[in-house]
Amino acid sequence: MKVSLIQMNSQADKAANMQSAENLINAAVAADGPDLVSVPEMFTHLDGDKEGKMAAAEPIPGGEAYLMLQGLAKRHGIVVHGGSHLEIADGRCYNTTVAFDRQGNQVAFYRKIHLYDVVLPDGQEFLESSSVGSGRDVVTYEADGITVGCTICYDLRFPELYQALAKKGAKIIMVPAAFQLLTGKDHWEVLLRARAIETETYVLAAGQWGPNSGGTHATYGHSIVIDPWGHVLAKAQDGVGFTTTHLNFDYLESVRAKIPVAQHKVL
Repeated sequence: MKVSLIQMNSQADKAANMQSAENLINAAVAADGPDLVSVPEMFTHLDGDKEGKMAAAEPIPGGEAYLMLQGLAKRHGIVVHGGSHLEIADGRCYNTTVAFDRQGNQVAFYRKIHLYDVVLPDGQEFLESSSVGSGRDVVTYEADGITVGCTICYDLRFPELYQALAKKGAKIIMVPAAFQLLTGKDHWEVLLRARAIETETYVLAAGQWGPNSGGTHATYGHSIVIDPWGHVLAKAQDGVGFTTTHLNFDYLESVRAKIPVAQHKVL
């Protein structure tokens, strides 16, 4: 399976962000012909303003972002993992992933479980739960016969979710993210490699990169693909763009045969 990860610098302009995502997906398909493409977390709107989030949120199914991703999957005949965008339901927002198969059929719906409520060492506060509700379901889907697990950004710090996805048969785990620069430079790759090694899966993490429009914070980028042995197969450079690589599931099975951790679990 060939996969492409889209790296963006989304801001508060939903229309501009959607156009950027479409252009980057089209470019990745034209250049590399991937089977699966992922955009990052909050690809349609990345801004801390609660009112702006509510304005950018849309129903699922049927919203603008949903229809764009669905159309791209069908037009190009690829699997599209929709990173995440803001869903509106029952009067509140959710940070939600949708995925589509090669025919444009929805195959996944995942609401981010672990919300980012932290105060960073430099004093910045990020309280995702003040404007976003949390999900509860552990979600997988099938992409060309391969089971794919869904997570989003801060979920990365909770290995029990990754173990649950592995138990459900995941061979790929997706981690679309808008990881903060301050923590990302120390924790991003280390955590992703740990999750890949622990679960013996491919971990695919499409990230947001760069400063927000107000210059108050920046995301780390470094969109990356990790193999089941913990090796980095591909990593995006700084800036907006994409990175592409191949996944080898015979290799995955050989790793699981060498160290059969799934068979040794006692808890």
